[in-house]
Parts: sequence; C-alpha cells; structure tokens
Amino acid sequence: MEKKATSNETQLLTSKKDVSGCNEEEDCRENELLIRNPKSGDKEEAAPISNGYSGVQSSGPCNGMGGVEDAQCTAPAGQQQLMELEDRETWSKKIDFLLSVIGYAVDLGNVWRFPYICYQNGGGAFLIPYTIMAIFGGIPLFYMELALGQYHRNGCISIWRKICPIFKGIGFAICIIDLYVASYYNTIMAWAFYYLVSSFTTELPWTSCTNAWNTGNCTNYFSKDNVSWTLYSISPAEEFYTRQVLQVHRSNGLDDLGGISWQLTLCLLLIFTIVYFSIWKGVKTSGKVVWVTATFPYIILFILLVRGATLPGAWRGVLYYLKPDWQKLLATEVWVDAAAQIFFSLGPGFGVLLAYASYNKFHNNCYQDALVTSTVNCMTSFVSGFVIFTVLGYMAEMRNEDVSEVAKDTGPSLLFITYAEAIANMPASTFFAIIFFLMLLTLGLDSTFAGLEGVITGVLDEFPHVWSKRRELFVLGLIIICFLGSLATLTFGGAYVVKLFEEYATGPAVLTVVFLEAVAVAWFYGITQFCNDVKEMLGFAPGWYWRVCWVAISPIFLLFVTCSFLSNPPELRLFDYNYPYWTTVLGYCIGTSSVICIPIYMVYRLIVTPGTLKERILKSITPETATEIPIGDIRMNAV
Repeated sequence: MEKKATSNETQLLTSKKDVSGCNEEEDCRENELLIRNPKSGDKEEAAPISNGYSGVQSSGPCNGMGGVEDAQCTAPAGQQQLMELEDRETWSKKIDFLLSVIGYAVDLGNVWRFPYICYQNGGGAFLIPYTIMAIFGGIPLFYMELALGQYHRNGCISIWRKICPIFKGIGFAICIIDLYVASYYNTIMAWAFYYLVSSFTTELPWTSCTNAWNTGNCTNYFSKDNVSWTLYSISPAEEFYTRQVLQVHRSNGLDDLGGISWQLTLCLLLIFTIVYFSIWKGVKTSGKVVWVTATFPYIILFILLVRGATLPGAWRGVLYYLKPDWQKLLATEVWVDAAAQIFFSLGPGFGVLLAYASYNKFHNNCYQDALVTSTVNCMTSFVSGFVIFTVLGYMAEMRNEDVSEVAKDTGPSLLFITYAEAIANMPASTFFAIIFFLMLLTLGLDSTFAGLEGVITGVLDEFPHVWSKRRELFVLGLIIICFLGSLATLTFGGAYVVKLFEEYATGPAVLTVVFLEAVAVAWFYGITQFCNDVKEMLGFAPGWYWRVCWVAISPIFLLFVTCSFLSNPPELRLFDYNYPYWTTVLGYCIGTSSVICIPIYMVYRLIVTPGTLKERILKSITPETATEIPIGDIRMNAV
C-alpha cells in the first residue's frame, strides 16, 4: 500500500545518477536530501535512512529513478528490500538516558572488583595508573561510542554500513558476547536474590553453626563463647554460601557439574521476568525503571558507608585500602590491572553505549554526557572501596587478625561471604542484610537491561522489516534463550562455570572487539570524518587530545591489555577446586566463538562483492548507506 509523505518520513531514494552530479568534497541538495560525497572515486549510491533504520544498499537505482514505489526497492539479486519509514523512539527525558548509562556502567564489579584490585596493587598508589588509564584510554573510548551511536542512530550491527561495511562482523560478535554475559551474570543476581529472601528472618541463617548444612569445621567466632580460630575453621557465612546456596560439595568440578538447583532456578526465573517487563516496550519503559534501579544503590551505599565508619576497627580497613605502596608502580601487572579495570568498568564494546545513544536527539551534548557518566562511575568505584574496607577492618578487629588475612576473598565471595558475615553480626542485621542484597539486585538489573538492549537494538535495526513491529515477541524469545543458556550455571557446579565464563569467555573477546572498532573508526572511516560528524551534532569539533587518543593512544591501550592477558592467562582456582588445563582451552574456544564472526564476515563480504580484488576491498571499506541528519524541520541524509 502506498504511503503518503509526512514531516517525519523521507520517501525519496537518491540514485547513483543524482550523486554523480556533485563535485568532490561538496554537498548536494536534491528533493530535500543532503548527500555528502564521502571520498574521491566513491561510486556507491547514498540511500536514505529513515529515522535510524538502515536501508539496504542496492547496486543501482530503484525503478530506474530516484523514487520509491510501494515503499520497496527490488535489488539486482531479486530480493525485496523494505525501508522502514517510522520515527525512531527517543528517550522521554535527558535524565532517563543519563541514569540508564550510569546504571549500566556502575554494576556489581564496582563494588567487589575495584576495592580488591586497588588494595592488591598498591592501595592509594594504584589511583595514579587508574586515573591515567581512564584519561587516555577508557573515557575517549566511552565518548567515541556515544558519539557514534548518537550520530548514526543505529545498533551495533547495521551501524557498520555507515562506517566501514567490512567490519560488520564486529556487530555480530558483540551480540554473541552479550548473550554469554547474560548466561552467567544473571546467575550472580540469582544468588543475591536467594540471600535477599533468606534475610527475612529474625536471625540470619549464616550466623550460626547449628543448621543442617553445617559441618564440624564450622566456627562462629562472633559467639559469646571463647572460640579459637584454626587453619581448619570455616565461618558459618562461608558454609551457607558454598553448601546451601551454591551446593558445590555436590559437584566434582566442571567434568561433573551435578544436578540443577531448583531454588536458584526459581530465583533466576523471577529475575528474568522482571527484566522482560522492564525492557519489552523499549527505552520508554526501561528509562522509567532506572529511576529506581540506578538511584537506589547510591542511597544504600551512603547508609552502609555511614554504618561502616562507625564500626570498631573501621580505620584499619581504610588504612589498608589507601596506604600507598609506591614500589608497585614499577610492576607491569599493576598498569595492566588498572587498564582492565577502567575498561570493563566503563563498558565500551558491548553495544550498549551505541544502542542507548542511538535513542538520543541528534544535537544532544554527548560530550558532556561522557564526562559526567564516566566521572560518576569512577567515583562510585572509589567510594565503594570505603564501604567494603570499613567492614573488613571491623572483621579483622573481631578476628584479631590482619586485614590482609580477612581480605583474601575475591570476586563474589567478597560480598556473599565476608561482607554478609560482617552484616550478620551488626546491630539491626536483618535490616542491613535486606538493603544490601537489594542494592546488589538493582546494580545487576541495570546492567542486564543494558546488555540485552544492546542485542535488541542491534537486531531490530538490522532486520526492521521482520522485528520492528514484533519487539515484545523478540524480547520474549531472547529472554528464553538467555534463561536456557544459564542452566549450566544453575547446577551444583555452576559457580565453576560462572568463573570460567567471567575470566575467559568475555574478557579477551571484548578487548579484541573494541580494538578493531577503534581502528575501523579512526583509520578506515577516518578521524577527520568522525570529528566532522561530532561537529555537526555538537557545533564544535573534538580537539587534538581526543584525536590523538582515538588514532593512537586508545588502540595501543587496548592492544597492551589484550596482549598482556593472552601472554599471561590467569590460573583459575575457586574454593578448593583447581581448574584443569582443558578448561583453559575450553574458555578460549568459547571466547573465540564470538570473535571469529569478524574474519568470517570479512571473507564473506569480499566474496559476494563484485569486481576485482582491489575494487572489492575499496567497496567494502566505503560507507554504503546514508546517515540522516536533521536541519531545522527537514530531515536530510548524509554519507
């Protein structure tokens, strides 16, 4: 059925003949469309993009002229290419976007990973490499992704048509990585939910050694009796975590995971239900949910910080946290840890920043947004260290041990064993346990919303004719896939699977993805073109500092971290289980399964593109579709 033109729709398709009349490096205006001649010798036609939806480029004009008949264009291969001509959804308010990005960047890792990395790598001295890596690596990459998403208004897959088509495999790799993350990250939230439900009692279940899951080694040194802590002693909090929540004693390792925990399965099912009804309608609904999930953690962090500061021995923890060890700055691994921490904390490379920014208004100040949200994220990590280490100092005081002995737990164990145990022995322990695990849930939900939105936006923008009207159905299918993919992490040995995925399946893969993304934008799309795009949006071009970071420093930063990781892979150990060598190989295989999309698509692209090898390469690195930019009340397209 023929669609009539409205103020929000662009129905004119500019043919190759139209573009050929433009002089090199000049703009042509025809039928209210702005066409930029991107490169000398570029013979690709510029097809309009309607409000962020990608049109599929054909090698010749449709119907022999620049019009669109029945809103469709028949490609030479005979396939019907459908142009979606609807307004792209935008954030209801600017604050919705900011809270969503902050909620995504500030996650569980800010609470457990940064404090541990900080004291392990020189305390206060670690803040120097951390700040340097943030200024020259993390924040420029963060800004770059926000600017790309806002200008081109596309998800992680279809955006590459407008940047450098041969790198489109990056988008598919990002979607696979996001699915891997969803398969284990939400299981950690299921653990937190289990703790939350268990907290609604007058006496928290991990405070005593008289429960059915406790062993003879259980030692409650907080009891009024004189109890001595030995090498074989296990706290009731640790036994609750390992034997009641995870039940790892019923598994022999990755080669024998055991059965599925029905309790954790129910917890995860409820979490995915919450996630579905928060994101099924798009950013209009998720933008409202983050008003709670993004702000609530800060209220709880403040309450826990005040409570921790009033505990006996808190000063010992703070001193241990911040006491500088300047000799550590000479160690390469400290700089590697600083780079990895800032990168994974800000979170470029997961398609989330591209997706969220694509729903912004064209002239939104994403430069200011990048600085504000990245600063909030880094400050949250720093303050979380005080929340954790005041409590660790209290634990050391109660055990009459050094803080270093108490702070041996890393990762989730720092929260579910050490911090949970400290809370259980505070006055009003039930209250503090409830708000603490609620905080963990809200921190995790924000990141889950974001990760899945990266996949949803990427797929819907790539296949608008299939899914644009069926978002709710697609989101439901995606949630079901993520739930089924999480079943291995819900087994009695699921904690071993979570550790494997966390260390190997996503880390090196996402580093590789962002490295290639930075190279594609700065060296293939062109740093001058990218800065011109930013100037069109913001009214000013990025300065030399940003240009140097995007062209050289940030890619070197990523290459440095990636090579350091691959040259010295971590030796995995969880509880008393040492990961065998074959699990390392398995982890790398899982990580490679996402990155392999990039070279596969490059080969596929070169095969299907007509012409000589040189012509194929040139066509594959030349933007093939237009980017719509608003000028006043008129929407215009530019390549």
